[in-house]
Amino acid sequence: MSLAEAPAAQEVDAKRKCIGVDCGNDAESMQCPTCLKLEKESYFCSQDCFKRSWSEHKKVHRTDGNALRKISPPKVVSEPDPASGHYNPFPTYPYTGKLRPVYPLSPNRPVPESIPHPDYAKDGVPKLGQRLLGRNNITILDKKGQNGMRKVCRLAREVLDIVAAAVKPGVTTDYLDEICHQECIKRKSYPSPLNYNRFPKSICTSINEVICHGIPDQRVLQDGDIINLDVTLYHGGFHGDLNETYYVGDKASADPDIVRVVECSRTCLDEAIKIVKPGMAFRDPGNVIEKHAKTQKCSVIKTYCGHGVNQIFHCAPNIPHYAKNKAVGTAKPGMCFTIEPMVALGTYKDKTWPDDWTSVTQDGGLTAQFEHTLMVTEDGVEVLTARLESSPGGPVAMPGSKAADEEGEKKEGSS
Repeated sequence: MSLAEAPAAQEVDAKRKCIGVDCGNDAESMQCPTCLKLEKESYFCSQDCFKRSWSEHKKVHRTDGNALRKISPPKVVSEPDPASGHYNPFPTYPYTGKLRPVYPLSPNRPVPESIPHPDYAKDGVPKLGQRLLGRNNITILDKKGQNGMRKVCRLAREVLDIVAAAVKPGVTTDYLDEICHQECIKRKSYPSPLNYNRFPKSICTSINEVICHGIPDQRVLQDGDIINLDVTLYHGGFHGDLNETYYVGDKASADPDIVRVVECSRTCLDEAIKIVKPGMAFRDPGNVIEKHAKTQKCSVIKTYCGHGVNQIFHCAPNIPHYAKNKAVGTAKPGMCFTIEPMVALGTYKDKTWPDDWTSVTQDGGLTAQFEHTLMVTEDGVEVLTARLESSPGGPVAMPGSKAADEEGEKKEGSS
């Protein structure tokens, strides 16, 4: 999408600043065309800055209750199945792969008022995050804040592990969302995705060609699928964010291509974490990630990146996952951020479904992702969302390899 020039008669305030991510330049008279349709002001300093900020800026468009739908009414949905009542809400959409949404979505799940809510819980607008955008606003946590992050990340790991244990052929992603929601409530925590920029559910469930932000629905998991579960909790004023990709059934873990993309993403994250320490440039993880991805003949998704996380769900710094990126800044003790590489078997280019959330590969190729919340220490890094010995999932050996044969023998011996 290109920038649009503001009407010539409209004078630009001399003090107006560009709203681009990590940009403090004076704004020119160029505005986002989508925001113009929505009658919102959104000035940028240049076309390049707009393009660089697009993945973050487009979230603003979702906070108007899909106001664009008033301009371009959606196409008719498919007829509900007489037996199940299920339907495809976008039957004429040119899907890139085999996956289809299965509606209706379940009713919104409530969070008790006794549990502290983030500022966007009611209207979907993350106000605090919008006020503190910019690379000069990277939070450095004190000891109390660091302990707050440790606690919420431990709780988030607990919830992810419980949801992951329920992954098997025959369950719906909506069922996984229900488990996630209930487990958050048990821990007196708010599920951070719920109503964040109007996301309708408590967990992101991304299957097969879905890169990220998949919406839980009535689709049943099948043997041979892979699914990414992205969990974030808000507890004690802090957000803890992590995700993992899991094999559904034995068919998935027996497919060399599936194992290649999943384990590539897992290793990309592991290798990137190894370089995190004070002084690390935020552009450096991308070089490590893409280098490994290329050895596995996988591509790295460029649209989405790691991000700061603390009292705010998504904030500075941005951590791109691809090589030769232009990220500015260096890590300092007390900073918390995520690294969450998304890799694909085919193209790195993405496309978003008409639900305004579900991001898929343009060629329908498989994609996988792993994420940890990290805290920079005085001499290295602490993985706040680290796996436990009891955590479901974990690395799988390439089918046909000696390691895979040994794993198979162990399974047979224990059965």
